[in-house]
Amino acid sequence: MITINLEKAKAIAHDKRRAKRAEEFAPYDEVIMKQIPGVDAVEAEAKRQEIRDKYAAIQNDIDAAESPEEIKAVLGIE
Repeated sequence: MITINLEKAKAIAHDKRRAKRAEEFAPYDEVIMKQIPGVDAVEAEAKRQEIRDKYAAIQNDIDAAESPEEIKAVLGIE
């Protein structure tokens, strides 16, 4: 029988969540960092906030998960 350490599984899930969040942030980070003329930094920051909110909810769902299956469901892994 295989036993899964739920706390370690959650830590791995959070690493995956952070990586995906960073991937989604990348285009908006570039706009803000480079301050490209003609590109709306306010809009980019609004998009970044949407991403933050999305991944905060995912973080809460991972923390509340009570099984590896629930963690997989949160991450959309089959």
